[in-house]
Amino acid sequence: MDLNADFSRPARVRDADNPWRASPSAGVERKMLDRIGEEVARATTIVRFAKGSAFAPHTHGGGEEFIVLDGVFQDEHADYPAGSYVRNPPTSSHTPRSEPGCTIFVKLWQMRPDDRRQVVIDMNAVALEPAPDRDGVAQAVLFQDADETVRKERWAPGAQVALDALGGAELLVLSGALTDGAHRLTVRDWLRVPDGDRRTLTADPGGAEIWIKTGHLIHARAPGAA
Repeated sequence: MDLNADFSRPARVRDADNPWRASPSAGVERKMLDRIGEEVARATTIVRFAKGSAFAPHTHGGGEEFIVLDGVFQDEHADYPAGSYVRNPPTSSHTPRSEPGCTIFVKLWQMRPDDRRQVVIDMNAVALEPAPDRDGVAQAVLFQDADETVRKERWAPGAQVALDALGGAELLVLSGALTDGAHRLTVRDWLRVPDGDRRTLTADPGGAEIWIKTGHLIHARAPGAA
């Protein structure tokens, strides 16, 4: 399956317009955002676990990065409540489940093959500091390496934020809303822009909080690619 697979073009998905689809595991549904491949895929997805549901044990050959949007995501290593940002590097394995149910935003097969850094951050507790080059933006860096930078950002009400996507960028709205030209993005809406794209986004009067990743799209590879 190829979905929003051309990284030279912008992609935008409104959560309200994106239906839930069944996964191979009972009680687990997903909303696909981008994808190259079938069940083993380079994929960006919103996944919903019903109460008591689980996936079979598996290894992440290309790594796994996720945010818990609501509920509690669980595996044999820990319980991850809403607001958790987690990176499970390539070759890591686990048995995901959720007794209370949860929803996560997850990215698969999008890490450097040699990455072995485990990351677990409570985004509710991170200290946000003013961005040095963007008025109205406070930020906290969640992860950074030679390929990418991942941040949580808070945009002040009405802030006009220049997005210069060197290496490409994508964002997920965590709270509040913002506009991208004629398009309004609200909670769980997703935007991806290609390398070199330049645009100005405007926060709603109530402001916005976003998860944003930059620099990574020029390194995009499908599962099994060198």
